[in-house]
This record gives sequence, structure tokens and C-alpha cells, in this order.
Amino acid sequence: MEVEEIKELPCCLATKLTLYLGRRDFVDHVDTVDPVVWVYLSCAFRYGHEDLDVIGLSFRKDIWTVRKQIYPPPGDQPAPTPTQEILLKKAGDHTYPFTFNPCGVDFEVKAYIAKEADNPDEKISKKDACRLIIRKIQYAPTNTNPGPKADICKQFMMSDKPVHLEVAIDKEVYLHGDPIPVRVKIHNETTKVVKQIKVCVDQTAEVVLYSADKYNKTILTEEFSETVEPNGSLEKVLMITPLLSNNREKHGLALDGKLKYQDTNLASTTILRPGIEKDVLGILVSYKIRVNLMASRGGLLGDLIASDISVELPLVLMHPKPAAFQLDDFIME
Repeated sequence: MEVEEIKELPCCLATKLTLYLGRRDFVDHVDTVDPVVWVYLSCAFRYGHEDLDVIGLSFRKDIWTVRKQIYPPPGDQPAPTPTQEILLKKAGDHTYPFTFNPCGVDFEVKAYIAKEADNPDEKISKKDACRLIIRKIQYAPTNTNPGPKADICKQFMMSDKPVHLEVAIDKEVYLHGDPIPVRVKIHNETTKVVKQIKVCVDQTAEVVLYSADKYNKTILTEEFSETVEPNGSLEKVLMITPLLSNNREKHGLALDGKLKYQDTNLASTTILRPGIEKDVLGILVSYKIRVNLMASRGGLLGDLIASDISVELPLVLMHPKPAAFQLDDFIME
């Protein structure tokens, strides 16, 4: 249970405002998003004075805002959710539920004491508000398709026969931290020797919030010293595991949102619902596997004029859906 409070407010009527959230992770199921629920409000009298306010700057853009009056309760309130019903029993009479659906990149739930009924431009003192940071996350779908496969047949100059390269992975979606078996099939009909296989994983972060900027970062590079002689063949499974722990010194990587006292990982692949406005997602993340062969005729001169054969596969990296939990297990008596 996440809680944020305003413990003391200036002026004769001191108000205590407490914001309750059952959790900070809210799941984007592609076609729907988990609703955010809960707020709690109580009042008390006290004396005090207002401290000096500190003005801060934030380099961010608010692309979506929703405001809802909590108190006095509006007349068109929907029926309480199971989460709200539990908290209504625990928190008492001065408790008011609310619901909204998140749809952006970075979220902040804020409750504040309003001096006017409906004024979006009202300036809110920090002492009159409490806030919690939450995340919207996507989990790996339970039903996934077979993994992608790609192949290429490349013929070199001064050669009448090609090199065949086929690459495949077993399934469409892999979880963060899981080893990924990359199946490679090579049939070399040329007079050159395939001397090396290099496997890379690239992350592409497309920033759609302001403009269509794309940032490509290689998060894994592994070389395998496999040799395929002229008129030879090779079929092998190469294991790779892209991890943030191997990329912590790199700048410009897209990472999953991090909450307080928690570590994070490489950003998960973004799954888009058909027809959704990309702007509200802010950043679109995707991955691909690149397999590259180096072929040469041997000797120093042959290595200097070596030829490359390359093929790419899409890769989806995500988190598994966690087991369900009972909210009342986390509520203190």
C-alpha cells in the first residue's frame, strides 16, 4: 500500500490530506489499462504559518491531464471497485474514491486542497498537495506466436555460387534475463571460408513526444569462432542474454521506469494497439537480433577484402505477468 500525506497545512483550518494507492504499477493490456483508484481526505483545526515556497523547474512536457473533484462528492460517482470497498471499510467515513485511466509515459497522481471548484489554472502550494509517482507497464502476453525466421542467399563478385544463411528464434516473446537460443544454419557453396559469426542485439527508441527522433544502441555483441569451409554446412544454436548489467556505462539507453528503492532493467518492447495515438506513449521501444557472417579466401589479403552476410530478426523483450495478490493482505489493521 502506497501512502502520501500532507501532515500539516498553514492557516487556522489545518487540513490533512492522504493519498492511498493499492500499487504503483498499472498494467497496459494493449486494449485496456488498469484504472488508478483511491483517495482519502480528513480535516482538523490547528494554528500555524506558511513556510517559504521553493520554486523548481522540470524539463518535461505534460501531454495529458485529468482533474476530478473528490470533495464534495459529485453526484455521478460510479459503483466502488473491490479495492475501494476494502479501503472504505478500513479508512472510515471521511473517505472518497476516485478512478482514472493512465495513458502516458510518466505518471504522477496528485491530490490537493482547491480554493475554487473548477479552475485548471489555480496555483497550488506544495504544502496543499500530496503526490505519488506510478508506472504504466505492459506484461508479456500469455498466448504468443512462434518465433520469427529470416534467411538470405548472397552471391559474391567473381563467384557463381552463393552462401545461404538462415536464422530463427523459438518464440515471439522472451522475458528480461532469459537466455535466447538463436538457431543458425549456414550452407557455403562458394570458394570462401566463413571464419566468424557475430550476433548483436540492437535497441531502438523512437521518441514521438516532440519529434520522430530515433536512437539506436547495440546492447549485446558476441562473436563465435565457427568455421564453415567451402562447400560446407553448419547448423548450431548460439545462446545470448541481453542484460542491463552489461550496459550500465552506456549513455542513451531506454530503461523501464524505476520506483524508489527498486532497480530497473532494459526498457520493455512497446506493444501498440491499432489506432492508438503514438504521442501519448512518448517513446516506442523495439529490439532486433543481427547475425553477421565474415567470409574470406584466407591469408592476409583475403582478410582485408572479407565479405559480410547479414540478416535481422525482430525481438520482443518483456516482463511476465505477476501472480495476483489480495489487497487486504497489505492493509494494516
